[in-house]
Formats: sequence, C-alpha cells, structure tokens
Amino acid sequence: MDANVHNSATTRTQRRTCFFSGHVQGVGFRYTAKNVALQFDVSGYVRNLSDGRVELVAEGTPDELNSLIEAVKEKMSTFVRRADVHESPATGEFQDFSIRH
Repeated sequence: MDANVHNSATTRTQRRTCFFSGHVQGVGFRYTAKNVALQFDVSGYVRNLSDGRVELVAEGTPDELNSLIEAVKEKMSTFVRRADVHESPATGEFQDFSIRH
C-alpha cells in the first residue's frame, strides 16, 4: 500500500520556476537547457531576463523537475552562481519545452 501512496505523490504535476544567475547569458544557456529538458518528461520554457538572469519554467512530476534542474545546474555549472527555485501548482498550459525570446 505504501508504494501506491508514494507513486501517487510522485506522479502529481507541479510547476517549478527557476532563476539562474551568474554568467548565464551569451553562453548557450537556453539552448543547453532546452536540450537537457528534452531528456525529461517536462514541458515549459526557458528565456533570458533583462536583469541578466535566465528563467526556466517547467511542469512535470516532482522527480522529473528535480532531475531537470539538477541536470541543468550540472551541465552549466561553470556559469551558474545561484539557482533560486520556486514551486507552484501546475497550470497545464505548456505542450512542449521551448525557448522564449
């Protein structure tokens, strides 16, 4: 029974908004993040912000979202100084993962 409870908890969809700061613009961050996201069962977008940060918004299960954010941080570790993650309810508005301009 516990396995079923655990599975239902890990399959509910959430939204994570992650703000990456450091030297994250002009280094291929958005393209790398999109390619990494394609390896996970997530949808959302990544975009540059005018203040020099990169915003990544993704929806999926908690496990997939955690794995995505960790993979992006690892892949871009030489550029990321900080990653602030905010959790919120999923809206289901995304069909895929894209780069926004």
